[in-house]
Amino acid sequence: MKLFIDSADPREIRDGLAQGLVDGVTTNPSLLSAVAGASGRAPRDVLREICDLVKGPVNAEVVANDVEGMLREGRELARLASNVVVKFPLTTEGLSAVRVFAAEGIRTNVTLCFDPVQALLAAKAGASYVSPFVGRLDDIAIDGMDLVRKIIAIYRTYQFKTEVLVASVRNPNHLVDAALAGAQVATVPFAVLRNLIKHPLTDAGLGKFTADWHKLQH
Repeated sequence: MKLFIDSADPREIRDGLAQGLVDGVTTNPSLLSAVAGASGRAPRDVLREICDLVKGPVNAEVVANDVEGMLREGRELARLASNVVVKFPLTTEGLSAVRVFAAEGIRTNVTLCFDPVQALLAAKAGASYVSPFVGRLDDIAIDGMDLVRKIIAIYRTYQFKTEVLVASVRNPNHLVDAALAGAQVATVPFAVLRNLIKHPLTDAGLGKFTADWHKLQH
């Protein structure tokens, strides 16, 4: 399973790359605005830096709500770098834009997916990725991973090429469940990414080995 980092902060992305954990990046307008505002840079300049850092896909989202605006913004984003994947919301207008871009060979990610039928429509429109938001469903007492399993079952039945990109990952268990379900990609925030490798028994074992070694030296 590929692992993306859900961040627009180049420092976090560099850290993830240095650990060999990051295969790609997902951003959204909120993440880009926060980093751009803090650094005094334009969001597109931040996005260009990210595209230069990462060899894999860099997901960048449009903010327009109409098809014409989505297509205009999407083409501008796609021209920034060859590894840009254009994100569209799972709306009628978003799916219309996805269909146009699929015909033009521009990769797309349909985001904010909360229902298997939505995912089916995204695949039929020709999306490269669909992003079910598992954490947000869990927040309202709906099993987010059940959505992922249903999407994967539908895609396998009809041999859709759309990849399932599990989003709104809140903890390592989400990642394990996504991998077991067969999702091709999961995107995780930097805080979750840092915690993936940690385990109290690993820390305890390392501490014991170190203590025993120091006893021998003394």
